[in-house]
Amino acid sequence: MLTRNMTRIALLSVVAQALLLAQITVTADRAVLQSQSLQRVIQFKAGNVQTVSLAVAGRELLAAPAREFSVSIAREKSNRAPRGLRAGETLESHDFSGTKGARWRGDAFDPARYDDARPDAPVWIDTRTLTAGSWATYAGKPVTAITQPSPGVTRLSIRTELTGDPVLAGVAIEQNYDVHDGFPAVRKFVTLRNGSGQWLRLSRLVIDDLQLSPLTSKPLAVGLFGVQPSVVAFEAPGAAAGLIAASEVPSALRSIGAQGALGYAPDLFEWVLGPGEEFSTEPVFYFGYSGAVQRTVSSVSTPLDRAVEGPYLAFVRRHIGIAADTAPMHGPQWMTWAYFYDKIDDPLVRQLAGIASRAGFTEMLLDDGWQKGRLGTQVDTAKFPDFAATSEFIRSQGMALGLWVSCFRDRDSRDLRDMPDSRILPELIRSPQLPGLAMSFTSPWRDYYVSDLVATARRYGVRYFKQDFSNILYGDLAEGHESRTRRESLLRGLRGLLAVQASLRKAAPEIVNEITHEIYWGTPGVPADLAALKHTARYHIPPNECLGSDIAREFRGRPISAAEHAETLRQGCWLARQRLYSHRGLPLYPLEFYAAATTNHEGSLTSDIQDRQIASWLMGVPSCFSGDARTLSEANIAHYRKRLDEVQRLQKTYGIYQRFQFSGVPEPTDTDWHWWGKLNAGGYGAVVVLRGAAGEPRRQVNVPWVMREKQYRVKGLFTGKSYGTVSGARLQDTGLLVELPIYGQDVLEIAP
Repeated sequence: MLTRNMTRIALLSVVAQALLLAQITVTADRAVLQSQSLQRVIQFKAGNVQTVSLAVAGRELLAAPAREFSVSIAREKSNRAPRGLRAGETLESHDFSGTKGARWRGDAFDPARYDDARPDAPVWIDTRTLTAGSWATYAGKPVTAITQPSPGVTRLSIRTELTGDPVLAGVAIEQNYDVHDGFPAVRKFVTLRNGSGQWLRLSRLVIDDLQLSPLTSKPLAVGLFGVQPSVVAFEAPGAAAGLIAASEVPSALRSIGAQGALGYAPDLFEWVLGPGEEFSTEPVFYFGYSGAVQRTVSSVSTPLDRAVEGPYLAFVRRHIGIAADTAPMHGPQWMTWAYFYDKIDDPLVRQLAGIASRAGFTEMLLDDGWQKGRLGTQVDTAKFPDFAATSEFIRSQGMALGLWVSCFRDRDSRDLRDMPDSRILPELIRSPQLPGLAMSFTSPWRDYYVSDLVATARRYGVRYFKQDFSNILYGDLAEGHESRTRRESLLRGLRGLLAVQASLRKAAPEIVNEITHEIYWGTPGVPADLAALKHTARYHIPPNECLGSDIAREFRGRPISAAEHAETLRQGCWLARQRLYSHRGLPLYPLEFYAAATTNHEGSLTSDIQDRQIASWLMGVPSCFSGDARTLSEANIAHYRKRLDEVQRLQKTYGIYQRFQFSGVPEPTDTDWHWWGKLNAGGYGAVVVLRGAAGEPRRQVNVPWVMREKQYRVKGLFTGKSYGTVSGARLQDTGLLVELPIYGQDVLEIAP
């Protein structure tokens, strides 16, 4: 029998659980979505559907009633399906194949190149621009339904039939809103069904067309080369509340408006719907945050930072999904490209594998240069007479084997022999120096590609594939492929690439699959985003920098001193920290930044610089080291081994790779001090501390992410200093007095 006190505790527990449950309430004229502190009110009026309130902790963040959803729909004049391009046929204009040296250059890229100027190209007429907030003249009464598509998720579906216009008759639009128990988030996707007899084109589509109040926008992922970030915070004055707007639209097809609208890039998105077909958008979501701005001994702790490193990323991992969470955690990795490029062969690889293994690396990537013609998966037997033996040697050194592969193929490849219609049209050649043909992810070749990678992995014991080269951005109009128009092929190609990654993960879960920024759009390429990380276990982020790796190339052959090279190596460490921190709205552990240079020039690679490399890449995962490893001294090799063994122990003991805390401490700098946490839920793990070119020699280093009531044992692993047993309260409030020289660093182990 429960005592009175136990009954009270039980009732309080029930009440607490009820407060965490997301709820959707629908009446005749509105729907109220309540998900923790985030409330969204959607009004139904005369057929219109529009959000009239979006509040976090009672604070309204919506500037005006929303457009809610926007799209332009046109019909094909002759009601014909668009015709694909046949082999041997060229486009009359806007043909920008690789043979003409075309290259994507961010904002300078001309979207008109996707237009079809053939005489029998589709002619789209009678365009109708619809917004859900004001489509009453086109729309019937909305019909709602509430379902639970998965545990902890409640979905509101609002279906509207378009009946008031002959062009749109038979079209139905279903807006779907998901709320999640325990998280202040609303996730939305839209499905359009073509129940008419017309061929229709969708363009200028905005999935969640909201206009937020004048708020400060803060990118939480990188926007680069004209491609927008996938995660942006919109913060109210005073920083006590705001919304994180996040898009699961892939790569350059994404758009996040200046006031928070989430949709597709208007110049790049297009979709053709035949009679009876449907199109579903990628999901997007808003995540609310609120709380006090708290002063710490070293900085301030904002509710945005605390949300990003805590509940927001927990939501992303649980409900969006991160492929790295179900893949092996490889590394530290050493790879061949940054110094040796494609000039690798069996004797060199064996030499490098021996050095890398002795230095503590547990994964070796053979980059470009191991295959016949540098393309496909057939081995260059002149360079590797017995590739199975080469592979076995790498594994015998205690390292997992990784291989670089591309989406281009030689004309005499097995792929084109078995599937001659699988290449992109207009025909796209990589370059005159590397004349491979681009293969299409909008064709059945993608299944062939997966099977080929799995077979290659099983044959040679491969545990990691790095997939590379740009082919999607040029567009694919080939007959028999899935795309109806060249512009439509952009989203189809990206979806096909990501479908390949999901299939590869399913067929061979022991393999770590990586895509590069080049294959995900263009060269130079795009940053990581939520869409990619849902499907690929590792992502190679731009820019391609490996400062200090290839001295002759970087310094154009001029002599340099050890001091100048050492400074370049330090600059590479600073660049890595900047680039990783700029992705903090994504989990950092799937990201590979290129690369910590393992090149020693006249003693330039000191143990302090090696420590700085280890510390800097440990903001994420030490997954990419490269350079001329033959220049490493025995002292270099021994020091790498010592530090990488320590990092591996921390990972095995505390799971530090998956962690990153940054609230309440200074942002990254290379002039003063900064630090970050790699602590698990118990507050155990590592805190990485760096001093830049200046700053005081001693600094109070606070650790806001420990448990206040616990006791911790703290030791500096790089300096060897013991800080004894310290309370969580002291670590939070006062911190530890840490002493470091200029450009010094330490990794503090926070242990039970």
